[in-house]
Amino acid sequence: MYRPKFGVLVSGGGTNLQAILDAVSSGKLEADIGVVISNVAGAGALKRAEASGVPTATLPHKSFGSREQFDEALVARLLEADVQWIVLAGFMRLLTPTFLEAFPWRVINIHPALLPAFPGVDAQGQAFRYGAKITGCTVHLVDAGTDTGPILAQLAVPVLDGDTEDELRKRVLLAEHELFVDTLCLIAKRSVVVSGGVEGQRTVVRFGPP
Repeated sequence: MYRPKFGVLVSGGGTNLQAILDAVSSGKLEADIGVVISNVAGAGALKRAEASGVPTATLPHKSFGSREQFDEALVARLLEADVQWIVLAGFMRLLTPTFLEAFPWRVINIHPALLPAFPGVDAQGQAFRYGAKITGCTVHLVDAGTDTGPILAQLAVPVLDGDTEDELRKRVLLAEHELFVDTLCLIAKRSVVVSGGVEGQRTVVRFGPP
């Protein structure tokens, strides 16, 4: 039976990574984590991976002369781990075409808003300050833009009247954990088909047969 292998890129504490690791451990996510790579030495996410027996690597981006050189090193390490999909779980670096061309439509990100609303940094704060009544999170494929790739799945989170910004962030994060795992479960069992994308035509992602 087909069992995909994911490579995960991280920069921070790794709560989304932990949700993924737990789903693999429980058998809900029928996939393997081939390697977890961080651009930040000592990142909490690395400790979570190590505790689960997952191979880890650290590639400090400041050790490279350019973004392209850093991405080339990332690609080499991921290919060495023989992964089919790349998961960005709190990876705070923009990827160059050097990376994306190595894994076409195989790089997955989660964004804490309902794209195309509130792209970029501090999406939860953007939604809160704008006065949005509904926000949420989006899992999407990564392209060369900032949070512009084809959407795989979304989950709405209401903004309650009495919410503080911190309370909203916490609820969105819980939704991220749920949506990320559910979407990866679909990817593990089904093919992903991207269509459209030419001028005047919307890009559509659908899940096909295995």
